[in-house]
Amino acid sequence: MRKFYLSSIPNYKNGGITLSNSLVALVTAGASGIGKAIVEKLLENNYRVHIADINGDALTQLQTQHEALTGTIANLGQASEAERVYADCINSHGRVDVLVNNVGIAGNTARVEDADPDDWDKTIAVSLSSCFYMTRLCSAQIQQNKGCIINMASNAALFGFPMRSAYTAAKWALIGLTKTWAMEMGPMGVRVNAICPGSVSGPRIDGVIERDAQERGMPPQAIREVYQRQSSMRVFVDGEDIANTVLFLCSEGARYISGQALAVDGHTEGLSNWLEP
Repeated sequence: MRKFYLSSIPNYKNGGITLSNSLVALVTAGASGIGKAIVEKLLENNYRVHIADINGDALTQLQTQHEALTGTIANLGQASEAERVYADCINSHGRVDVLVNNVGIAGNTARVEDADPDDWDKTIAVSLSSCFYMTRLCSAQIQQNKGCIINMASNAALFGFPMRSAYTAAKWALIGLTKTWAMEMGPMGVRVNAICPGSVSGPRIDGVIERDAQERGMPPQAIREVYQRQSSMRVFVDGEDIANTVLFLCSEGARYISGQALAVDGHTEGLSNWLEP
């Protein structure tokens, strides 16, 4: 029998409908990529899931595949949008047990002297401030239910990352928030952890490689090979690998794991991009 560390959930009514006896997860940027893999993994394991995503088409398509899935189209770089997401989740499910702060953008690839301040502001808003907004709103529910929070950082949070100032700053800050929130909420039985993926196969890393190739005037395949050499195992991980880690961190098996930044990346040796002598 599958066990949960989180508190048991009584049946309750919402809008006159008795909802099922299961845990509720709120996943940001859950309609595609890593987020979609996480959402589908949680649904497979009997969680009820609410998604926040800016891509309405992707969200609608995923909802057609999973009737029980609820969602909100939102730009979480704005505090008011985060408030709307939280309200929709509570209206749909009555509670929040798990928050997965997955939303984030790559930002521009540029040396610091060429970086665009507007891009810096946007990247920090989406990749960092959104996590603060959502955690601030969900924390009371999660403390009440002795739930957990998972922040999607990056292996860029463990190294410097040339030409990606805003992205790296946001991800380093997420590690600090993870440890801070673990300290604040630990006495209430809440666990807060960060996952630090390496390069994850899919359209997002393909776009990063394409932009890097254009910036350097090199073929994309050459850039891809450099990225793969950054890990000891010479691999890109899959969204499924990250989803399995999320599921573990939500489980009883991780009941005393908190305040940690767990790398899922084939052991990144460095992010110098070129490993130059």
